[in-house]
Amino acid sequence: MDPAYSVILFTSSSGAGYGLIAWLAFTRLSGAWHLGPVAAAITCLVALALITTGLLSSTFHLGHPERAWRAMSQWRTSWLSREGVLAILAYPAALVFTAGWVWEVIPPPVMTLAAAGTLVLSLATVFSTGMIYASLTTIPRWHNHWVVPVYLALAIASGGLLFTLTLALSGSASQPALIMMVAMLLISWMIKSAYWRFIDRQEPVSTSGTATGLAHLGTVRQLEAPHTSENYLLKEMGFSIARKHASKLRRMALNLGLLLPGILLVLAGVSHGVAQLVLLAVALVLGLAGIVVERWLFFAEARHAVTLFYGRSL
Repeated sequence: MDPAYSVILFTSSSGAGYGLIAWLAFTRLSGAWHLGPVAAAITCLVALALITTGLLSSTFHLGHPERAWRAMSQWRTSWLSREGVLAILAYPAALVFTAGWVWEVIPPPVMTLAAAGTLVLSLATVFSTGMIYASLTTIPRWHNHWVVPVYLALAIASGGLLFTLTLALSGSASQPALIMMVAMLLISWMIKSAYWRFIDRQEPVSTSGTATGLAHLGTVRQLEAPHTSENYLLKEMGFSIARKHASKLRRMALNLGLLLPGILLVLAGVSHGVAQLVLLAVALVLGLAGIVVERWLFFAEARHAVTLFYGRSL
């Protein structure tokens, strides 16, 4: 598939935003860490800004962005509609949750309810985003049980990298907390590696023979291309990347998204003050860069079944 920049920005930005505010909601509910109210409120606003940026960027891929609101009317059958509905429902809970950090007028029970709603709706929205792709039977590399865990795990990991800065500003970025974040990074990229192994070993469910209905006559091969240059379908649905380039980009994604941030988080665990903040900020930049590379590959490595009619494999 064509890796549209708007969709890459959407999935990367909104995933990090939902992951970040989910960490804040979990902290409020569990009391696992002490967060400064101002730092927590500002972090909530950053998360909402990332979510809003991602959701708005998703409309740039539409032919008529002004009609995007109509997509939410099909929530009974469409994961895209469910994602939109859940994203809208998450805003009121998240806004109350944000205000509750610094506005004491909001009663604690309401704050707890808002935190629980924010946590559940944030993760449900990311789940729906993953299901948009996992439900597409025409794209075998997306239609599998690994896609949703990948989206959830990377959202939690990227949000966790942002959350470490809030911990540092609140004086709660202890070594155990940062080691736990390293573990979350490791788990998320292990899930992604499992996805890559799965698609590399995946047997094609369709071939040119089954697509044309001529498989019973023998092996179907293309004699001539139906046109002299690529058309819209091949550019959008049949974007191809060489296997050697894909391997290099996978290693780059792992190095940027896991290895280097993990090392920096460990170093930050034994550092303090400005040095710790700098290490965490660099880890965040590298980690988000790894997510962007991973997301570009997610689209670039996928092919639509329609390309079988042009003699290409899935």
